[in-house]
Amino acid sequence: MPLLAPRRRSGALWPVAAVEVHTSREVEALNGTNVRLKCTFSSSSPVSQRVTVTWNFRPQGMKSPESVLYYYEEPYPPTSGRFKERVTWDGNIDRNDASIVVWNLNPTDNGTFTCQVKNPPDVDGTIGEIQLRVVQQVHFSEIHILALVIGSACALMIIVVIMVVVWRHYRNRRGQEKNTEMVETELTEKEKLKSTEEKVAVRLED
Repeated sequence: MPLLAPRRRSGALWPVAAVEVHTSREVEALNGTNVRLKCTFSSSSPVSQRVTVTWNFRPQGMKSPESVLYYYEEPYPPTSGRFKERVTWDGNIDRNDASIVVWNLNPTDNGTFTCQVKNPPDVDGTIGEIQLRVVQQVHFSEIHILALVIGSACALMIIVVIMVVVWRHYRNRRGQEKNTEMVETELTEKEKLKSTEEKVAVRLED
């Protein structure tokens, strides 16, 4: 539910609607890859064409932020600085999405990214923060390990099912071959018996 912040006007308090911004608190990405920084928002007012999105970056150990991207009717990526030609807009204002993609990560991108959305008259509200960690090797979380275990179990079950199907097919085929051999053997025995009977009958006639 959007927050309501009081604003004093002419000696009275008037409720002012605020925009709520939602982001992941921490994101870990591999050095040299690309990462999508997700930022969504909710507003008590209908989303208009006057929406503005401001992305900033604060490096580790630094207090002053750097501009990453500004959006007003269209995205305005930085023309200088560390994020020049490395940031693209990946959001959709109509769907309350203000996400971006940062390309070709490197260790200097470690720090805090902030996403601020204003949707007049909703101009106050929370600012989303994402702590980005660029690592040389991705560390598996409990969720990743659980997904890996479940995926391995599913793959093993599929292999077992395939082996059972193949074995049943092979067994049925062998059974059919044995039945065919038995029928051919019976026919051969009958033919031999018939031939023997005919020979005996001829001798008796002689």
